[in-house]
Amino acid sequence: MRKINYEKAIEKIVDFIITQHNKANLPKAIVGLSGGIDSSLTATLCVKALGKENVIGIMMPYKTSHPDSLNHAKEIADFLQIKYEIIEISPMVDEYFKLYAPNADKLRKGNFMARSRMCVLYDKSAQYNALVAGTGNKSELLIGYCTQYGDSACAYETIGDLYKTEVWEAAKYLGLPNSVIEKKPTADLWHGQSDEEEMGITYKQLDEILYSLFELKISEEKLTEAGFSLSDVKKVISMYNKSEFKRNAPPIAKI
Repeated sequence: MRKINYEKAIEKIVDFIITQHNKANLPKAIVGLSGGIDSSLTATLCVKALGKENVIGIMMPYKTSHPDSLNHAKEIADFLQIKYEIIEISPMVDEYFKLYAPNADKLRKGNFMARSRMCVLYDKSAQYNALVAGTGNKSELLIGYCTQYGDSACAYETIGDLYKTEVWEAAKYLGLPNSVIEKKPTADLWHGQSDEEEMGITYKQLDEILYSLFELKISEEKLTEAGFSLSDVKKVISMYNKSEFKRNAPPIAKI
């Protein structure tokens, strides 16, 4: 993996955040606080850039969300001394599926939850005259491990150039609570959901393959010769190719 000077990297991200808010002439940031490492680091960086009085955390539990998610989100808000609101999304999600899709599978429900949360965040951004700070990391953006117009929607991607393993290191550097750093990564969209189990690969393996493929430009053959699993390499390439539409603006038909 690449070697990062986290002090300089954080300075660059902070400058980036300040620039985005100055361009928009909007001093406040809205962050969806899930209790996970990505949103926790995003909120921390926003506070460093804008001040704690200009960052609002929004917590949006669903009835099946693990209690730790909300507890850890509150812990981060208290750690940063930022204002936060708790908005339960169960009523809006359940009513839709009750009326229009009672037999929907968990993937459809999970995507609807993610988009419902983003609707809340953008409404709150209007209320507070704020920008929605994105919480997606580089690993997940590259393989499309996000919901289009759900958790991928934002005014800017705060940590979009940090791989997941680098997010952990940046969080350690900034002294975030261990309860958040050490927890198992999960979108918490359904009971027992785990990011690494769902992807079928660990973040460490994923990051090493992504970095080797797209930054070092090492070929698939050379990666397998270096000891990477061929199935893992092909899996990552497939996820990258299939999710290209999530990384680009919608194409426009030319006439």
